[in-house]
Order: sequence, then structure tokens, then C-alpha cells
Amino acid sequence: MNLKLFLLSSCLLLLAACQSASPPPSSSAPVANAGRYSISQDRAPSQPLDPSQIREVIPVPINRTMAGNRSPYTVNGRSYRVMPSEEGFQQTGLASWYGEKFHGHQTSNGEVFDMFQVSAAHTSLPIPSFLRVTNLENQRSIIVRVNDRGPFHNDRVIDLSYAAAYKLGFSNQGTALVHLEAIVPGQNVILAANTASNTTVASTTTSTSTNPVSATDRYLQAGAFSDLRAAQRLSDRLRDLTSRPVFIRSIQAANSNQQLHRVRVGPISDPREIERISELMQSANLGQPYVVEE
Repeated sequence: MNLKLFLLSSCLLLLAACQSASPPPSSSAPVANAGRYSISQDRAPSQPLDPSQIREVIPVPINRTMAGNRSPYTVNGRSYRVMPSEEGFQQTGLASWYGEKFHGHQTSNGEVFDMFQVSAAHTSLPIPSFLRVTNLENQRSIIVRVNDRGPFHNDRVIDLSYAAAYKLGFSNQGTALVHLEAIVPGQNVILAANTASNTTVASTTTSTSTNPVSATDRYLQAGAFSDLRAAQRLSDRLRDLTSRPVFIRSIQAANSNQQLHRVRVGPISDPREIERISELMQSANLGQPYVVEE
């Protein structure tokens, strides 16, 4: 009997020892669906930002590749197209910023995102490209370089790096109302009118001469849009400002299946009338039109 108890006790002790010797689960084991980023919620930098270390963005001639420019592309079930050119682009809407969650990760064109430097993400501008961004709430303005895709929210038009938001004075809040203007290095771009529509794709012309248009009949181009409804909204507003004819002329964008719908006023032969209508448009926050001839 004592022998049986001794053997049973020995077996129990041996079993307990085996269990205690088993290694615990590794805390560094990968978690299922952990995702690409180690931080689930984006946030401002944990370490303070040094404003003196923020480098100014200077537009330089661009050599683009296919990196980040595949078109169309799909995110969250929605398809986006990359514009063939940023020339004349303008847009007004909400800007947001992104920071520590994405810091050190690759952007859409393979560069490394640095939240302490000025950069931006846009859904449809070619990468890279340059924009002048103006915070309409305080009139601060900076130049940014677009090297990423986003924001994929219907109510926002651009995502800025934390440093860019800091320079524009809204890093302590989530969003700000901004105006975007494309900058094409080496070209004198005359920008078309802007609207508050998130889908605005204003198309304009480039000019190398300061001589005025000499045609007898001239037109004011107020903007050009990829969204026909946006063009129609601008046309309706212009008809409230002038008795001159307002019309939409649609064209096929170069190197693209996308149509551009150009909103024009005219014909107008009197330079003073052109100036008067231009001033009316600016007073109504419809931007600065430019003169075209046909």
C-alpha cells in the first residue's frame, strides 16, 4: 500500500514538473490581422517638433515614374483615377493631417513618410507634384510636395503631414478649410476659378507672353471640372451675376478617358466688361477667371 502511494505521488510530481517546464506563449508572436501599422489610431508626435528643422519645399522639375501613378486604382471598394496633368488644378475643401501612425512607413511612390517634414497625400494628382496650400481660416500659405495617396474620406480633399499642418496653424485640430493651387515648375500657369466642390478639377492654360488677347470676341473661362454637376452649379451662380451668355463646353482630356467640362462666359468684346465680370466673380468668391479666344 505504501509502495502504491509512493509511486502515485512520484507520478504526480513528475507531471507537475513537466507542465512547469513548458515555455510560456511568446509576447512577440504576431497577432492575427495586426495590419501594416503598429499604432491603431493616428496621433501627433510623441516627441516635440522642432520648427527650425522643417525644410522648405522648393518646386523643381519633375521626373515621374509609374510609382504611385497606377490608374485607375481601388481603395475600400471605390475607384480613383490619376489625372494626366496637374496643370491648372485648383480645389477648395477640408484638409486633415497624418502623423505618428504612418511615420517611417512607405508612401505610395515608395518614399518614406516623415511627419516632421512637409508633404501631402491626394487621391488624383500625379505623383510627385507641387501645391500651394492656403489655410482659409488664417490665410497662412505653404508649398507642399504630393508623394502619397489619400485621404479616402468623402469630406476631405487633402491629407497633410503633421509638419505641414503645423506650418499652416491647424496641427492642434483635426481639419481646416484650405485652398489648393497646382505649381508646375518652369511654367507660368494662369489658374482658373475655384469652387467648394470636392470634385473640382480646374483646367487652365499656360502663358509665355504678357500681351493681351487680340481677338474681337473673347470669353472668360471660370473653371473646368471632371464632374458635370459641379460645372452646372458654377454656371447657375454665374447666371445670377451677369446677363452675358454662360455655357459649358466639354472636351476630352489629353491622354485620358476623362472629360473636362469648361464653364465660360461670353463672347465679350469690351475689355471693361471683362474686367467688371471678373471683379464680380472675385467678390462672389468664385475665383479669378481668365480670358480665352476661339
